[in-house]
Amino acid sequence: MKYTMKMKLNSNYWENRYQSHETGWDVGEITTPLKEYIDQLQDKSIKILIPGAGNGYELEYLLKKGFSNSYVADFAETPLQNIKKRIPYIKEKQLIHSDFFDLEGQYDLIIEQTFFCALNPELRPKYVQKMKSLLKANGKIMGLLFQFPLTEVGPPFGGSKEEYLKLFSDGFKIKTLETAYNSITPRKGNELFFIFSKK
Repeated sequence: MKYTMKMKLNSNYWENRYQSHETGWDVGEITTPLKEYIDQLQDKSIKILIPGAGNGYELEYLLKKGFSNSYVADFAETPLQNIKKRIPYIKEKQLIHSDFFDLEGQYDLIIEQTFFCALNPELRPKYVQKMKSLLKANGKIMGLLFQFPLTEVGPPFGGSKEEYLKLFSDGFKIKTLETAYNSITPRKGNELFFIFSKK
């Protein structure tokens, strides 16, 4: 049976990837660009969301640094269970099992890490609108976006700086969108580090 992209990228698809350990995007720890950004944050009280968080190494790092008001969301149950095993003191409310587009609440900061590239590219305008609705006034989204040609084969699905500027500029102030200088070796040259603030 030939699956369409929309059918393929449902919660069962992601659950099966985790169950069968087909998680090539998972590097087993927080990556350098996100770690270095978090290291310079001063206000430990901010409310942070990591959507499509997978095994949540970013959440683990945030909690170790004292950002206790941090949350992860994922479509699949297995990675959330993995986080719970790894971080036994985690509060249940910090682990949100949900479709991103059904999420509610408002956050000061949303961290993007290999979630955008996992979505059907047709959903990108909807992603931008949803991100805006999840941010408080002057809230920020930051993280990494892939810069390699967008093809029908994925995930991961690529894109370009020009595409992202066009996509995000209406709803966000573009503070930073540059090739990451501190990517992990396998992703060097293929990542754009970005910080966008809600207009």
